[in-house]
Amino acid sequence: MCWRWPPAWDWKPCRTRPAIRSSASPRWLKADGTTLGADNGVGVSAALAVMESDTVAHGPLEFVFTIDEESGLTGATKFPIGLLESKYFLNLDNEEEDTLCIGCAGGVNSVARRKIARRAAPAGEAWRIKISGLAGGHSGVDIHRGRGNAVRILGRALLALLDRMPLAIAGINGGSKRNAIPREAFAVVVLDSAHGQLKSVLEAYEAEAQADLGGFDPGLRIAVEPAARPETVIADADAELIACVLAGQHHGVLAMSPDIPGLVQTSTNLATVATSRDEVEIATSQRSSIESSKRAAARMVSTVFQLAGFEVEHSGDYPGWKPEPTSDIVRTAQAVHQDLLGKKPELIAMHAGLECGVIGEKHPGMQMISFGPHIVDVHSPSERIKISSVGPFYRLLTGLLERL
Repeated sequence: MCWRWPPAWDWKPCRTRPAIRSSASPRWLKADGTTLGADNGVGVSAALAVMESDTVAHGPLEFVFTIDEESGLTGATKFPIGLLESKYFLNLDNEEEDTLCIGCAGGVNSVARRKIARRAAPAGEAWRIKISGLAGGHSGVDIHRGRGNAVRILGRALLALLDRMPLAIAGINGGSKRNAIPREAFAVVVLDSAHGQLKSVLEAYEAEAQADLGGFDPGLRIAVEPAARPETVIADADAELIACVLAGQHHGVLAMSPDIPGLVQTSTNLATVATSRDEVEIATSQRSSIESSKRAAARMVSTVFQLAGFEVEHSGDYPGWKPEPTSDIVRTAQAVHQDLLGKKPELIAMHAGLECGVIGEKHPGMQMISFGPHIVDVHSPSERIKISSVGPFYRLLTGLLERL
């Protein structure tokens, strides 16, 4: 969706704005029990505030609001080629204060599906195994933090059980979104043995997994609780194969950037698993700032799935955004940030998908930057925004609009 503002393309007079100085201690805004949605509700709000204001000085503007940015940049992908007339594109979707993002990774989803057989549930009791307590986070910007993957941990827990006792698996489900590191995963199992043995094996594996994660993700918990007894379970061979794939599929960083210190260049995220009556679906996503590396990562993941008899479909492919640190918009934004906020912003690139890559490909020559307030732990219930960073973010936006 695109609006041009003001409709008559008239110019508003420039107003001088003082620099912002704040010594107040940071306070955080977060939601209770769910994600806050500051990513990217705050950017949308800032754009609407500019649209509504009769005091912000600016020239002709075009406002772009897209759908499904978080789930695959669908809106940007469908955006018409050549629709925008602007020379500059200000993307309000960065999450670090005092930074200007000037590049991002491209990405692709690789989803694997396989038919599974079922049999009548054996005698015994049903139990629900729950993996929880993990931090989760964004599969791009948090992928290097060493956080636990609940889906992968569940696969390894099931293998530990299958090695030690006759176990029937009725269902395996975990993760929520393809662009989020999974925080929780669940399995329903049936076994004709004591609950104590099941619990003791899982307690031992929990200790091993906690030691492996260490301080990167200390909240891991594996719980066992009674479950309703299912009528059917997954055939043994299929159940073990699914557990093996979940435990063996790669998750995490594949390569770091040789050019930008600390920047992840290529990664893969084991995102979700879901079993139905006759099928299992496992969703992953791959990212890279290098197109050939992105394709190679997707091929690696697909090969593992195909060796296990899965069919793989690739979707949501989007391009990266090449950094241009000497462009006019970057230099102007640096100068405005220095003038208004008293410091020169750091230039960064992001290991995540931004709409700049997709829209920039449709509008060659358009100069772009991305900036925003300080937001942490996006895509998780711990998501929070630093309130004291919102004012400077909006001042930078309006100051840029005055200068351009």
